Amino acid sequence: MMKKELQIVNTLILIFLSCLPGLAQQNLSVKKSEFVFEKAPFLSCHASTISETSSSLVVAFFGGTNEGNQDVCIWMSTNNGSGWSAPKEVENGKQPDGSRYPCWNPVLYNYGSGPLVLFYKVGPSPSKWWGMMSKSYDNGITWSNPEKLPDGFMGPVKDKPVMLKNGVLLCPSSTENNGWNVQMEMTSDTGRTWKKILVVSGEKKLDAIQPSVVFQGGRTGILCRTKEGCIASSWSSDDGSSWSPLVPASLPNPNSGIDAVTLKNGNHLLVYNPVSTVQGHNGPRTPLTVALSSDGINWQNIITLESEPGEYSYPAVIQTKDGKIHITYTWKRKLIKHVVLGL
Repeated sequence: MMKKELQIVNTLILIFLSCLPGLAQQNLSVKKSEFVFEKAPFLSCHASTISETSSSLVVAFFGGTNEGNQDVCIWMSTNNGSGWSAPKEVENGKQPDGSRYPCWNPVLYNYGSGPLVLFYKVGPSPSKWWGMMSKSYDNGITWSNPEKLPDGFMGPVKDKPVMLKNGVLLCPSSTENNGWNVQMEMTSDTGRTWKKILVVSGEKKLDAIQPSVVFQGGRTGILCRTKEGCIASSWSSDDGSSWSPLVPASLPNPNSGIDAVTLKNGNHLLVYNPVSTVQGHNGPRTPLTVALSSDGINWQNIITLESEPGEYSYPAVIQTKDGKIHITYTWKRKLIKHVVLGL
């Protein structure tokens, strides 16, 4: 075979391989790594969330003197392609009677033709907090007055909701007021009415919270943080109306938040701290790693985002319309980092 013909054949093989499920994203690499801000009017920040609107990327997080202090508010930055705006306070925990509580765990969701919704929590602690929601109709520039969710509903507690084919917004949620328990909350009318489904443990009791949603072969799956040194998983075959018992997955977890997304090519991407720990003890929140799976069950670590000592935690991940993968996460409780992955 002539050299030119061999080059053509090799090129065709590479194109063919790039189209195969499970292979197309193996060459993912970091295309951009930056801080959302470098100076801010708060000492500490945590628990970022990211969403894409028609005009920008929007990132929210909580910030204040320290997690759990009364001055902790929800802050937001946007990027319309020319860099991140300075953090702006958008919600706080001030109450009508003059009291004040810390804010926690914002989660953004863009309805596309509807509002950009901000879910967040307010309360003295995760065991006593309650769910709040506000809406923006101008891509996060202005926000409606916040609304309290019905008692017993938290909204998406850390990771993003997903829209099901039946038009129901599935919100991965959990509670901590009576042990750790996972519940999937649903709304079909942008948060006016709600219902929830509890996700119970299998034979081994798992203290699990903060689920993240993936889709695989007609099924809906969740991956959850636990106290047992592993990520837990559960599956639904009826659009979230019922769930299999939570069982340990083949992934370690140091009792720290995770996030996952099903990519446009059908693969799944997970960002997590691949550290195991003994039940009842927390492990280090480093390194922070990206893993891929073709079935939502078997995972391969492909990129290490952080490996130095310190806390690199609570990732949020989305895939934008252009196919790029955007990740935000806590950087040493001082900053929020933004990483873009691409081919």
